[in-house]
Formats: sequence, C-alpha cells, structure tokens
Amino acid sequence: MPTYDYTCDACQHGWEEFQPMSAEATKKCPACGKKKARRLIGAGAGLLFKGSGFYITDYRSENYKKGASSDKPSGDSAPKSDSGSSGKSDGGSKSSGGKSGE
Repeated sequence: MPTYDYTCDACQHGWEEFQPMSAEATKKCPACGKKKARRLIGAGAGLLFKGSGFYITDYRSENYKKGASSDKPSGDSAPKSDSGSSGKSDGGSKSSGGKSGE
C-alpha cells in the first residue's frame, strides 16, 4: 500500500496517509476539519531489493563482504570449465568417429 501526501487548501496543513490504491482520496483535513484536502502528486519511493538472486552491488553486511573477499582468491571455477569443455569435445569426436567409419 502506498503512502499519499495531502495538503489542506484552507489551513495549508500537510500530512501523509497510508492507504490502499483503491481507496478514495481523503477530503477532510485532520487539523481544521474542513473538506479542502487535496492529494499531492509525488515522485514515488526508490526500490530496495532484498534476498538472494540480486547483484553483488546490493546492500550487504560487513560479515558477508569479508566472507566473499576470502572466497575470491580460490579460483577453482576456471579448471572446472576447462575440464567440462574438453569432455564435450571428446564426446563429439567419438560420435563423429563412429559416423565416418560407417
């Protein structure tokens, strides 16, 4: 539910209300009681993504940053990708070798 900004045209009082989008705009000012309230158009709020699956540049705790920096120097991911690609080329040569022999 969004928070809407309001102002009163009679007394210039400003306030915020937490309302569902389907609710009608408030007409009555809580300060003076007159029905001169007007909903203001706002810029909106920024988004903050939390949880797994987002970029490393997201907000992280200091403990997470220390743990991530200690994991970086290991470099175990490069040999795994090399062995995976060589396994695929071996499988391709076996099947093509069988076809050329026929």
